[in-house]
Amino acid sequence: MISEYHAKYFAYELTRQKSGGDVDRISSSLFDAAVDLNPHQIDAALFALQNPLSKGVLLADEVGLGKTIEAALVLCQYWAERRRHLLVICPAALRKQWANELSEKFHLPTQVLDARTYKDLRKEGIYNPFDQQKILIVSYHYAARMADKLRTTPWDLVVIDEAHKLRNAHRESNVMGQAIKSALAGSRKLLLTATPLQNSLIELYGLSTLIDEQLFGDLTSFRKQFIRNGPDITGLRHRLKEFSQRTLRRQVLEYVKYTERKAITIPFSPSDEEQRLYDLLSAYLQRSGTYGVPRQQRHLVSLVIRKLLASSTEAVIQTLSTLLKRLNELKEETRQQTSWFDQLISEEELDEEWFDELELEENPEEEQENPVDLTQLQGEIAELESYLTLAQSIKSDVKTHALVKALEIGFERMSAMGAARKAVIFTESRRTQDYLQQHLEQHGYANKTISFSGTNTSAAITGIYQRWIKENQNSDKITGSPAIDKRSAIINYFKTDAEILIATEAAAEGINLQFCSLVINYDLPWNPQRIEQRIGRCHRYGQKHDVVVINFLNQRNSADQRVLELLTEKLELFEGLFGASDELIGHLEANINLEKRIASIYDTCRTPKEIQTAFDTLQEELEESISKRLKDTEEKLLENFDEQVHERLRLQREKAVAHLDKIQRMFWQLTRFVLKQHAAFNEQNLTFNLQPTLGIAAPTGEYQLIQKNQLTDKNSYTYRLTHPLGEYVLNSGRTQTCPLAKVTFDLSGYAGKISVLENLTSKTGWLALNLLELDSFQREEHLVFSGLTDANELLDQEACERLFNLTATTQPSSANLPEAFNQQIKRQLEVALSKALEENTVHFKREQEKLEAWAEDQLLSAEQALEDTKIKLRDAKRQARLAASIEEQKTAQETLKKLENQQRKQRNGIFDVEDAIEERRDSLIAALEKRMYQQSSHQTLFRLHFEII
Repeated sequence: MISEYHAKYFAYELTRQKSGGDVDRISSSLFDAAVDLNPHQIDAALFALQNPLSKGVLLADEVGLGKTIEAALVLCQYWAERRRHLLVICPAALRKQWANELSEKFHLPTQVLDARTYKDLRKEGIYNPFDQQKILIVSYHYAARMADKLRTTPWDLVVIDEAHKLRNAHRESNVMGQAIKSALAGSRKLLLTATPLQNSLIELYGLSTLIDEQLFGDLTSFRKQFIRNGPDITGLRHRLKEFSQRTLRRQVLEYVKYTERKAITIPFSPSDEEQRLYDLLSAYLQRSGTYGVPRQQRHLVSLVIRKLLASSTEAVIQTLSTLLKRLNELKEETRQQTSWFDQLISEEELDEEWFDELELEENPEEEQENPVDLTQLQGEIAELESYLTLAQSIKSDVKTHALVKALEIGFERMSAMGAARKAVIFTESRRTQDYLQQHLEQHGYANKTISFSGTNTSAAITGIYQRWIKENQNSDKITGSPAIDKRSAIINYFKTDAEILIATEAAAEGINLQFCSLVINYDLPWNPQRIEQRIGRCHRYGQKHDVVVINFLNQRNSADQRVLELLTEKLELFEGLFGASDELIGHLEANINLEKRIASIYDTCRTPKEIQTAFDTLQEELEESISKRLKDTEEKLLENFDEQVHERLRLQREKAVAHLDKIQRMFWQLTRFVLKQHAAFNEQNLTFNLQPTLGIAAPTGEYQLIQKNQLTDKNSYTYRLTHPLGEYVLNSGRTQTCPLAKVTFDLSGYAGKISVLENLTSKTGWLALNLLELDSFQREEHLVFSGLTDANELLDQEACERLFNLTATTQPSSANLPEAFNQQIKRQLEVALSKALEENTVHFKREQEKLEAWAEDQLLSAEQALEDTKIKLRDAKRQARLAASIEEQKTAQETLKKLENQQRKQRNGIFDVEDAIEERRDSLIAALEKRMYQQSSHQTLFRLHFEII
């Protein structure tokens, strides 16, 4: 059994605020993470944490390596250090995925914020929804829109996912980038992107300005040093390595095993009635000046209707009904209380990014300024009513019968691979979702389907949810949030009972389905990232089989055929290694909004020839966008030698395993000590049963210590450091009363071998543990052991720590500490403080070097301006010599005079500029020095007289 001295040491070791970029810094976060972490992810997180003076870093791992996990580790560490103003900015499609990853794998509280939730939280009495004890997650558009609110919050860390979207944030014309950059100027940032370099080295400069305006000088000096006359790769690489890190897939094959994705195309031919409805509605959408497609919302309304038109007749019926309702209200001069378009998107659970785009428009609800032409309006109502009648007469979609065939083919593939008989079907329409579930239940899949939408309010789901709650009532799987718990219940039911999950776009965000290997795109998005998110629900880390992706091909629609061709052949979305297309998508997004371009083709092209010509042009642009012309430069700048990476990752893995073993041992023994009167422990399974005698906010029942690669029993609570019971145990350990006593450590009964203690058998002496606290660039806590035998032999830090691997007994002692031991404690505290300050000096020198380089860049920019004026002056003199008329001569002389005056001012001012730059540099360095030396203190945790037997 351990003693109270063990307990106090263990509790402080598990909770102290560590510094630096060693594995020890994040060991507690690693332990609490419900995910098997790979060494490159640990390495990336430590890189992000290593320099307390850094204003941020760029993590640029290749796709499929888990940058979300890397960032989550950093967020988890910030949370553990009580720095809890944390923000994640990401594409709208990734918000729920981020929320789920942080919640499920790291037990961190999250809040997805958008326009609706912001208003709802305000109504609930939360004055500032951006100031919560949660990790806030917002989209790019919403972050830009709420820039003023973001600016007022002192963010500890801002994670920006898919950061290449802000590669032009340094340009004044980039409204969104400028808004986000300005709002977060003083905050530490963590940028994530697999494609840091897409078109130009200038993009690296743009990303650097998001992190820190002083990583480089201005754009002029950057161009002169790293672009003109060929890039200075060596110099730029040296500057980049301070704030960017990139790991490649080939460097981690030892740790990450990849499966592939295989594509199947299922052709179908719509019936004549279906084709007629499509042609009529398509022609209607192409007409301008209609009341059904208002001018202010033309692009978005057309896009939505076309999506639903390709989805199912059921979806078209509802859309036509919504349009007719709006036109009739317009006719009766009444107005809807809420946005009809917002309502349509919400009811169908379509892509929320469309809603974001709509809100960015100045007056999205404004009707046409001209008076309503009642004759035209009445004719349009009659026209849409005829379309609705036609749609209602179509009783069965040909595409749904193709779906049944697709499932048969897909399940045959699953059987051949030995994969589970599971399929997820994605649709962009909730109406289509209901229709598909009903159709499949009637065609061979009775009681084998489950739907997954943004609301999940059906009677069947309510029953599944209630059963799940009952089955898990004694575990921490229940969060207390009905929305989250319903999602968990649905996924669990799909995994254990159902064969088919039918999910809308809203539900496609943030769910993990590694146990499913068949993805069916019933509706195919035109946004490549959306497709990646769908496939990525199944084709992700932990998937054991190749993933089969099924798409449908409308043989009567040449535009649909070309869309599938582009997505399949040019973007390689459906075949290849895990995440292989993400890199192409990154390059594509740099230049082309594919979804808008495709929508434009549908809107403007009327003949097959026009369609083919437009898609040929788009294809040429795609090929240019995803070209590899910068690949060599990217490799030289951002990649390390494989040998260096392999060695670094090997060391990180070994350190992580050792630290996790140490934490598990300490936490388990501390728990047994604190709860010995309140729980029954099972040492073999690392579980304990908490009895109803402890006055803390923790439910009674069975607890299982969190362990890597092992699922917690569904009737057990996962026991971890941040669990309320874990926090109670840690606090109890820290507050143990540890008076001076004699402690006898049992080395002879220890099963293992501890070399540093072998020469101490039968010896006695003194031991002390102090907590050294240092407030410098960040708060640091260091545990300092001091040990001295009665024969005046010194015990080093390691020997003292290893003593606490042994069991011990205690008895009172009235002995007095020798003066020599008191002096030894003082010396070791001084040594520990000096060591900590030396580490901070390294950070200081790195930051000083950065500021020196920035000052040189700024001076170079001023010199370049003078050089540019000299070149202009030489050219002006040449033009003056060639002047053919008096008038031309006069103009040339005026130009010469202006340039000469400008040159004179620049020459005279260059020294003033140099002085100003140096003054700014010196003031920044002085501020750093002031931060470096603040204050330190120490407190005694315990003193003891030891004996080793």
